[in-house]
Amino acid sequence: MSLLVVGLSHRSAPVSVLERASLAVETQAKLLQDTLAAEPATEAAVLATCNRIELYADVDKFHAGVAELSTLLAQHSGVGLEELTPYLYVHYEDRAVHHLFSVACGLDSMVVGEGQILGQIKDALARGQELHTAGRLLNDLFQQALRVGKRAHSETGIDRAGQSLVTFGLQQLAAGADPGRWAAGKRALVIGAGSMSSLAAATLARTGVADIVVANRTRSRADRLVEILQQGDDTSVRARAVEMSAVGDELTRADIVVSCTGSTGLVLTAGALADALGVTLDAAPERPAATVTAAPADVDQHAAWVENGSAASAAQAGRATALRRVTVPAQSTGPVRLALLDLAMPRDIDGAAHRIDGVRLVDIESLAEASADAPMAADVDRVRTIVSDEVAAFGAAQRAAHVAPTVVALRTMAAGVVAGEIARLDGRLPDLDEKQRAEITQTVRRVVDKLLHAPTVRVKQLASEPGGAGYADALRELFDLDPQTVAAVSRADLNDPNRGRS
Repeated sequence: MSLLVVGLSHRSAPVSVLERASLAVETQAKLLQDTLAAEPATEAAVLATCNRIELYADVDKFHAGVAELSTLLAQHSGVGLEELTPYLYVHYEDRAVHHLFSVACGLDSMVVGEGQILGQIKDALARGQELHTAGRLLNDLFQQALRVGKRAHSETGIDRAGQSLVTFGLQQLAAGADPGRWAAGKRALVIGAGSMSSLAAATLARTGVADIVVANRTRSRADRLVEILQQGDDTSVRARAVEMSAVGDELTRADIVVSCTGSTGLVLTAGALADALGVTLDAAPERPAATVTAAPADVDQHAAWVENGSAASAAQAGRATALRRVTVPAQSTGPVRLALLDLAMPRDIDGAAHRIDGVRLVDIESLAEASADAPMAADVDRVRTIVSDEVAAFGAAQRAAHVAPTVVALRTMAAGVVAGEIARLDGRLPDLDEKQRAEITQTVRRVVDKLLHAPTVRVKQLASEPGGAGYADALRELFDLDPQTVAAVSRADLNDPNRGRS
């Protein structure tokens, strides 16, 4: 196994870089195809969410793999390699497995414990399967990551450690008030009808808003989301769908706006918001900005990780090396007429909205700052233990699977020897009746099976231990197995349509 992941997330890069590096769905497909075309990679999968972009690959060379994957991420994200490199992190083999399992459990999320990441991992796997870029290793890895994430949520209280970004965002909009009381009776506008927007609409409905309007470029998807909302038994929300062209009018009636589209440009400009509220943007007073401390990644440290194959995170190294001052616009302190939650990456809502009196804006950047001080539940430690145990089990299973084709090839060769000897016996003793022939055949097979049983069972056990990959090579040498035969067994297993699906 030579699993490599190169990526960046809210822990390693500022939101401004994540915003520019975001990948549209069609760009992700091209990235996967180009990764497979690159020499070091034989499999590839991309996990792209609002706060992370990670490229997973099965590579035969570590250094070449890091260089190639980093270059491909830069090319497809549109951010220059020199600018992107300081924010990239690298994980290799067991550390890469540990990273994905931690991500699946919500340990690496902006809001610890949120469960939406499981759906995003499932989508990443489905995309790799559809494009035939995910082979045996990545199928097994992502399937197991989903199981580990579900186990963490079912066996621990990790859900109590955090919420979805939507719930956390609504809490920030409520500014300390009970979100249910704050949202009760309000009118909400949801822009977008994808998975995050659907989650936002459902959360708003449960929170107690009175009306939800869904706007989407594809009207049928907005209609479908409205239909789902109205079928819910736990809410009495009124919902309707509109065209995107109606967003301006709906802004004049909305109290809450949640936006999460795949647009590469702004969906709501500061001017449009000012018009909806009947104020003049140019006359809006400039409020003093708050200053916070943030930590960039260190370029030299990143280069050392690439050289040594370390899996340390860029954010951790940055905190140990240098600090920088970041200016964050202050929010309005007056009565809130319009509450905005921007969950898109890149952002949907103009950051200049903070200049408009009566507007409160919460976006990915402010969520990251707020969640940094969120309390960690004791169950997080239990989840970390689950992750460590599952990483060890996955590594053992992968090493055992590596020797399996060799064992199958050995037994296939032995079966061929038995068949050849029985055929030769038929030529020498043509008068044997069927019963005698069957008894002799069964006896020879039992002898061969007993001779092979102990060594094949033992080699699987040894191969599952760290450093056990060499036992498959030893078995091939000792029994003079044809490498092409072993490879054929591996290909047959890889092409099994039922493998890696649950």
